[in-house]
Amino acid sequence: MRLIQLSRESLNFPPPEMALREPNGLLAMGGDLSPARLLNAYYRGIFPWFSPGDPILWWSPDPRAVLIPDAFHCSRSMKRFHRRSPYRVTMNRAFAEVVEGCASDRNEGTWITPEVKRAWWRLYDLGHAHSIEVWCDQELVGGMYGLALGQLFCGESMFSRSENASKTALLVFCQHFAQHGGQLIDCQVLNPHTASLGATEIARTDYLLALSRLGNASVNEACWCTDTLFVPDPMFYTQR
Repeated sequence: MRLIQLSRESLNFPPPEMALREPNGLLAMGGDLSPARLLNAYYRGIFPWFSPGDPILWWSPDPRAVLIPDAFHCSRSMKRFHRRSPYRVTMNRAFAEVVEGCASDRNEGTWITPEVKRAWWRLYDLGHAHSIEVWCDQELVGGMYGLALGQLFCGESMFSRSENASKTALLVFCQHFAQHGGQLIDCQVLNPHTASLGATEIARTDYLLALSRLGNASVNEACWCTDTLFVPDPMFYTQR
């Protein structure tokens, strides 16, 4: 198989099954990061990931990392932490700041370039992208952001500037998303951090089937309410 070159004139992608085995999941290059192309990609199980200065690269790895919200793993130490947690969690209160936090929270560099930031800001303005913010007093200490596709949420990145801040963002989001009808969180590629929180790998074919089933299904309309304030619910993690 060969790497497909995308044009700016067409939003079409090759089938994910055409992705390379090495590097795992590399499918195409080129195109742009317009909202229409990004939505078309994510609805087909494809996402962009590239280094500064490189062309846009599009991926659909096999296997795919996912997290079932109810399967979030809360360690004993994290349970103890949340009994005295100083944090409060909000949604869509500081989207740009969360993206910036994720971009700067990478010692080895970041794929969240100015071009990528602008693309996600556009998705947020259109109501497709959402952020979860973790605050200590008035300081933003962690968070995550991603794309809502019906009952599936594509988690893009998270950051932490304080103890357990990103874990708190994911814990509270899992609780909230599940309560409003959310079924699955896409984590793209498994890493030790997400694995420790309950993420697992499934075959790409199974992910695409789940995407086709959940992508156009509805969550409760209150799911993305910007006025919502959250605190971790002890019942959500003490019974696991």
